[in-house]
Amino acid sequence: MIELKKVRVLDKEAEGVSIKTNHTVALIIRARKGFLACGYFDVNVANKVGDVAAIVTGVKDFEGMLNAKLVAVSREAKKLGITKDMTGKDALALMS
Repeated sequence: MIELKKVRVLDKEAEGVSIKTNHTVALIIRARKGFLACGYFDVNVANKVGDVAAIVTGVKDFEGMLNAKLVAVSREAKKLGITKDMTGKDALALMS
């Protein structure tokens, strides 16, 4: 099952996508300049293609993603000032 949901970050809206697999859920929130994703996604691919990306782990829903600390940040995300000591919400604010 695929769920699409608007996710509010400060005064901006981002697009959340939740994909239920047989054993877990894959989550991604896309903002204007990049995306926040769960650990199902690989930051190395984002680096390869030049995307702004930040990764969080141990989350089951969009709210968890916003509150979790980043565990990986792409090179392009670092250029926007996104660092691993931020929360998902902080990172999305810089991507919006």
